[in-house]
Amino acid sequence: MFTGIVEEVGRVTRIEQRGENRRITIAAANVTNELKTGDSIAVSGVCLTALDIKPGSFCADLAPETWERTSFSRMHEGALVNLELPMKADGRFGGHIVQGHVDGVGKLIALDRIADSENWWLQIELPGEVEKYTVYKGSISIEGISLTVAKLEGRSCTVAIIPHTVEMTNLNSLRPGDPVNLEADLIAKYVEKMMGREPAEGVLTVEELVQQGF
Repeated sequence: MFTGIVEEVGRVTRIEQRGENRRITIAAANVTNELKTGDSIAVSGVCLTALDIKPGSFCADLAPETWERTSFSRMHEGALVNLELPMKADGRFGGHIVQGHVDGVGKLIALDRIADSENWWLQIELPGEVEKYTVYKGSISIEGISLTVAKLEGRSCTVAIIPHTVEMTNLNSLRPGDPVNLEADLIAKYVEKMMGREPAEGVLTVEELVQQGF
């Protein structure tokens, strides 16, 4: 499990075709100090398995499904990626629950400076499979970054970005039209599933709870 707090920005140094899979090599100065072969690591919001770990770099294998259904489809040698190690059991929960399972790929509309401010507006076009779980002031993971929805107009989602986030993530390397990995709030997906089921015996429905004043 991850929290969407980016620890380091890595750089893709090699993309190698290996049969139907691709192996990527990522240069990273810090996270490799803690990685062991087989460990999970979030790469721009995608949970991958670390392989061939060396001082300052590691590799990960991408199945065709991962390549085609994530923002990795735009990946090229030299691309910047957000890196996060899994949350430690005794660690602080700084963001929100992020699994590293991409729910859909959005499109970057704009990253613009807010007038008379040092902050930025990040505007993303959401696919339908993510938009239905997105709510005003709710959490969303964009390229593995835990962010809060500031505006929601149809499929257009806007979040406020502070200078630190722009500087310490890959956001400043993206351009309008670029695909971005999105993961919806896990809690919203569980609520949807529970609301679609018949309640267990003795369990009140939402309507019954409202009627009773809860």
